[in-house]
Amino acid sequence: MNKREFLKTGLLVTAASAIGLKSEAAATNVNSKKKKHKNWVWIGPDPKDTEDQLKIRYTGFKAGGITGVFFEADSEKHFRAAKSAGLEAHRWIWTFNRAELLGVHDDWYSRNRNGDSCADKPPYVNYYRWLCPSRPEVQQYLEQQVNDILDKDYVDGIHLDYVRYCDVVLPVNLWGNYHIEQTKELPDYDYCYCDVCRSKFKEQYGTDLSEIQYPEASLSWRLFRYNNIARVVNSLSAIARQHKKLITAAVFPTPEVARRNVRQDWTNFKLDGVCPMIYHGFYKEKVAWIGDAVAEGIHFLSGSFPLYAGLYLSDFKNDDEIRQGIQIALKNGASGVSFFGNVTPSVLDILKQETLG
Repeated sequence: MNKREFLKTGLLVTAASAIGLKSEAAATNVNSKKKKHKNWVWIGPDPKDTEDQLKIRYTGFKAGGITGVFFEADSEKHFRAAKSAGLEAHRWIWTFNRAELLGVHDDWYSRNRNGDSCADKPPYVNYYRWLCPSRPEVQQYLEQQVNDILDKDYVDGIHLDYVRYCDVVLPVNLWGNYHIEQTKELPDYDYCYCDVCRSKFKEQYGTDLSEIQYPEASLSWRLFRYNNIARVVNSLSAIARQHKKLITAAVFPTPEVARRNVRQDWTNFKLDGVCPMIYHGFYKEKVAWIGDAVAEGIHFLSGSFPLYAGLYLSDFKNDDEIRQGIQIALKNGASGVSFFGNVTPSVLDILKQETLG
């Protein structure tokens, strides 16, 4: 199943909105025509693709301003074809949302505030199987996975996805799909409350989690989980450094949304770049909000590493809106964009015009 399949369904109820070019976000006065950009595409390699098809596709990507590809699966044929066309080829992996250990290490999976494990009671959708970042064995397992991937000579870098906790709050556009209203944090979707998390939290803060009346409002409990994710990410970053390869991540659209919705503090990750998924339709926002989201991320990153605005192509009504989305992202300081969806020749033409001049 595609990684964002359940999220895509929410777009069926998205109301199309007309927008203008002007963002109210604080612009960084970047001259987008002169700044060198890097642009990316998230894709799943199809093993049925022929060498000729790959040559045409990746040569077209390069000519259109794409500089790198995030591949959701390992395919040496695709990686080498992309590299031959002058593109960077990175492996895109699911990080904490992994189902392959079910029945082998069920104790490694996260538990919600009710005590339910997503090993046998996954939230929202069946493929939501979240590993607990508090467990050293989980960190070691992920480190080995990343090390094995980066050992391959045709892999230029690692791209982390699902590098967070389960959504305690879904984007508002999806509430109707699951017949829920998440105006407050519900215990069914609030993770992780396993024995290891409780023990480590008490060790660090001197407080038993069971003694906190409203754990969802506890600032120290939130910080504990932010740091849990960041610790693992930064350990994976160290492995990428050892291999002298790049590490990036797909994250939630803004630092505030990421912390609130999925306990992800990506401004404290040690990365070579970040791709916030600024999918405006998911949040019932207009295209102009892309600029606001980019500006917030740039502000809090303070130059730590580049930000590439993740754009969901199905969110846009037409090519004019795609152009507006790219323009407003670059105007507010993005170092490029990353596309998820059908990258058509017209999309590439727009990208080329806006980033290559």
